[in-house]
Amino acid sequence: MMDGKFVAYYRCSTEKQGRSGLGLEAQQAAVRSYLNGGNWKLLAEFTEVESGKRNDRPKLEEAKELCRLTGATLVIAKLDRLSRDAVFLLNLKNAGIEFVAADMPNANRLTVGIMALVAENEREAISQRTKTALAAAKARGTRLGNPQGFGGAVYRGGGKAAQKAADGFASTVIPTIHRLQAEGLSMNAIAKRLEEMGVKTARGGSWTAQAVKNVLARA
Repeated sequence: MMDGKFVAYYRCSTEKQGRSGLGLEAQQAAVRSYLNGGNWKLLAEFTEVESGKRNDRPKLEEAKELCRLTGATLVIAKLDRLSRDAVFLLNLKNAGIEFVAADMPNANRLTVGIMALVAENEREAISQRTKTALAAAKARGTRLGNPQGFGGAVYRGGGKAAQKAADGFASTVIPTIHRLQAEGLSMNAIAKRLEEMGVKTARGGSWTAQAVKNVLARA
């Protein structure tokens, strides 16, 4: 039987699937079936709606951050469906948190690391086959499009060390606060929920409505 705190992560490959719940309900059912029995608490559920071409995983990052804040275990419905996703697997392997997959309960960081290497090898093989096919098409006189450039991220720095630390803490906890706000909770209710989750303030103390407001002001 499962015990402790858990954060669930689901993934839908298209926006249509995310809206319709196609595949999502099956993942939710798998997680609840896996956790069935025992003394456990599901703190939150995060759903990633993404294209297979995207490498960023904002919802996965939020889920991992909540696990770090609360000491919860990340639970995934179906790891086998993600076995060719090197980015996801490496994110999971290097997250520094405990995780479990409902369909592969014996999976661990070593297992996921091997899966990531295999996935990366397959990705490189696909890339090489694509380059070969494009070179052949160009040799036949096929006109190829120009790749689009990508803009660089803007980073901001400066300020005192204490202020940087406070800003850094605010950035980690703000997604959780925003999610609780979206549920219609008041500042007092959010503070109480954070306490229940086991999240500590930047100074390691207890949450109050004012502490929540301070984090929101920094964000």
